Amino acid sequence: MEAGDEGIERVENSKDLQQQSKAFDKLTDRVEDRQLDSTRVQEAMASIAASAEADWNAMRLREKELAAVKINAADVDIIANELELDKKVAERTLREHKGDAVAAIRHLLR
Repeated sequence: MEAGDEGIERVENSKDLQQQSKAFDKLTDRVEDRQLDSTRVQEAMASIAASAEADWNAMRLREKELAAVKINAADVDIIANELELDKKVAERTLREHKGDAVAAIRHLLR
């Protein structure tokens, strides 16, 4: 082997090493990106779970508030019969309007 060939071979090996190093860096970058992505996904899932729990608690609180509204059973029957609705729908609408039969009927007739 001549002295000039050895220098060319070192340059080629150096280029190969640089390419291999870049390829390796790309692989490790992807792993880091995946780890960051999984962290983001976990944070998003935690946020969604917290939001869903808050929504569920708000719904429970709303149902308790509606259950506390006193309504007249005769009003439920009248609304259900006259508007041909299920009694549960009539009762719920009446509770949402704080027992005001006129407001409940107006809402249902819209």
